[in-house]
Amino acid sequence: MLNVFARSSVSRLTDPIGGWLVRHRVSPNVVTVVGTGCSVVAAVTLFPPGFLLAGTLVVTVFLLFDLLDGAMARARGSGGDFGAVLDAGCDRIADGAVFGALLWWALVTTGDEVRGLALLISLVAAQVISYVKARAEAQGISATAGVAERAERLVVLLVGTGLHGMGIPYVLDVALWGLAAMSVFTVGQRLVGAYRGRRSG
Repeated sequence: MLNVFARSSVSRLTDPIGGWLVRHRVSPNVVTVVGTGCSVVAAVTLFPPGFLLAGTLVVTVFLLFDLLDGAMARARGSGGDFGAVLDAGCDRIADGAVFGALLWWALVTTGDEVRGLALLISLVAAQVISYVKARAEAQGISATAGVAERAERLVVLLVGTGLHGMGIPYVLDVALWGLAAMSVFTVGQRLVGAYRGRRSG
């Protein structure tokens, strides 16, 4: 949902940058890989020791690279089949690193099993959400419905970690369990959408 409502506003900011990068012969694939690599490094070095505010800010900056490669693809007229596959794969890597690093912080650094469980549910559900969509599309079925797509999941997670890093109580727990519930519900939405697509196809 957030992807649809925010796309036009975000594009006004990212499209000029993407066009500039294309004119300077920067490849969208390079931007994708660099953004993912930096996101992973920031997540695994800042979140596990408990630097949640710093981790949130740095990870957010590099996750925005995911918007730039799309803007660059539009500026070039197409992103290419490999670019789409690379982008999807890098998204999964970045998401796994962010959730995994926070899971380590919850279970190992703070010993908070309740937060760890919420993060584990969200991590597994996020991978299933993406897999169901990809597998359905491979069968010629559309399965894009969902209240918690990637953008929504990251916004909820990073707002929660950022505010927790600022010392605001309870908000992280609300964000994590809200995210877990939304993610599981989205898995159901995608499975139902795929089933209905099969019946109507």
